[in-house]
Amino acid sequence: MSPKNKKKLNIVRKKLDLLDNKLIDLIKTRTALVEEVVKLKEHKKDIVDKKRISAILKKIKHKSIKKKIDPSITKRIWRNMIWSYINYEKKIFNKK
Repeated sequence: MSPKNKKKLNIVRKKLDLLDNKLIDLIKTRTALVEEVVKLKEHKKDIVDKKRISAILKKIKHKSIKKKIDPSITKRIWRNMIWSYINYEKKIFNKK
């Protein structure tokens, strides 16, 4: 890699690092909301709502296409996030 491209790469990576910091803040906020949601669920079986998951993924697909983002990327991110939070909800629910 040329020194010029290496410098440009470092600049872009710094921007990615800043964006990652913002994402961490958003994940913290989302986690707090999930904690509120799990308090409202009375039964462990209420944690997985397949209809809601499907609706969320459809909405994300449409928003991705509208914003010209490859929907396969956002689908994978959201699916992983959803299931990560489902596991988190189950863990919290067991402590109730």
